[in-house]
Amino acid sequence: MALIFTEEGEEFEVVSIEGGVNVFKKLKEMGIYPGVKIKVISVSNGPVIIGLGNTRIAIGRGIASKIMVKEIEKL
Repeated sequence: MALIFTEEGEEFEVVSIEGGVNVFKKLKEMGIYPGVKIKVISVSNGPVIIGLGNTRIAIGRGIASKIMVKEIEKL
């Protein structure tokens, strides 16, 4: 599922990035690439805000729609 369709407070793993080389490069430079675990802070209005380690990152909705994630199962 795309990052923009996730729920706040949930944790996800990045599965793939459905953009071109430039989108992939930009996200990789921010630390977002397949296999990385992220926490969704806000998806309601404006940019999508995620937590990556101790850092919060704001991602525009267009780019967020290209980031495919899967939910991390809770034990």
